Amino acid sequence: MRRRSWLPLAVLALIWALVPGCGRRPAPPLPAPPPEVHCKHFIYGCPAGTPTTNDFIIRDVYALSSNDDTKLADWVAYRLDRETVVGDAETNRRWRADPWLGEDETLEPDDYRDAHRVLGTDRGHQAPLGSFKGTTRWGETNYLSNITPQRSDLNQGPWLRLEEKVRELAESGETVYVITGPLFEREMRSLPRADEPHRVPSGYWKIVVVETAERAGTLASAAFIFDQETPGTASVIEHLVAIDEVERRSGLDFLWELPDGVEEQVEGGVSEAWARDTLIKERVLPVCEEGLRGGGPRTSPSLL
Repeated sequence: MRRRSWLPLAVLALIWALVPGCGRRPAPPLPAPPPEVHCKHFIYGCPAGTPTTNDFIIRDVYALSSNDDTKLADWVAYRLDRETVVGDAETNRRWRADPWLGEDETLEPDDYRDAHRVLGTDRGHQAPLGSFKGTTRWGETNYLSNITPQRSDLNQGPWLRLEEKVRELAESGETVYVITGPLFEREMRSLPRADEPHRVPSGYWKIVVVETAERAGTLASAAFIFDQETPGTASVIEHLVAIDEVERRSGLDFLWELPDGVEEQVEGGVSEAWARDTLIKERVLPVCEEGLRGGGPRTSPSLL
C-alpha cells in the first residue's frame, strides 16, 4: 500500500490557523448608527431605538414614530416658541385617523367609542392641541397617531398642568424641545370597541429641554414619568426622574449627538432645583449646569 503524505494537510492546517478569519464565522455587523435627520423638532439627535417597522412622520407641528403593533407612537417630539403657542386660532377636537398611515397601522375614531365609560380614558394628546394656537396646522394634533388612551385623572390633572407650564415657558421667549411617549410595562385592558390589535399604555414619560438664548450651549432639562393610574391631584414634581431612567424604561436613546461627557451629565442627573423653580415658580434658584462650551452657575428662567 502506498503511504500517504501528510505534508499537504499540515500546510493547510497551518494556513487555516494563521490567516485572519479563515475558518471562523464572520463577526456580526455593528449596529447601524441612527440616521442623520434634520428636523426642527429634535435637539441633539432624533430619538433612537424604535423598531425598524415603525413609520417615521415629520410634520410642521411635530414628528413621531408610529408603532405598527401598538397602533400608537413610541415617541412624539415637538418644538415650541412664543410664535407657536401665542395666537387666536379657534381649535377643536375633530378626531381623524392619520392620513399618512395605512388602515392596519393606526387606530380610527370608532375604536375609541365607549372607552371613557368602560376604562375611564380620554383621547390624550401627546403633542398638545393647546400649544399650537399660533399656527394654522393645529388640527394635525388631532390625528390619532398623536393620541393615546389616557386615564382622565392623569390627562386632566398633572399631565395637563405640566403641558401648561411648558407652554408658559415658551410664551416667556424660550425655545422649548419636548419629547413624550408611552410605556408598556404591564398589560392593560384594551379599548372595548377597537376592531384591531393594539395596546393601551401603562404609563407615560415626558422630557423637556431648553437651550437658553442668553447662554448658548447651556442645557436645562427635566424628565417625568407618570403611571396610567396617577391621581388627578398628584404633584408633578413628585414624578421627576433622570433622563437615563426614561431611556432605561422606554428602550430609547435621546440626545445622543451630545459629546459623551456632556450627555452623561445631562441625562444622569435629576435637575430638581431647576424643575421646582420652573414648576412652582416660588423663586428663582441658581442652578449649576455643565454647558457645551463650559459650565458654571446660572439662573434658570421660570419653566413649568
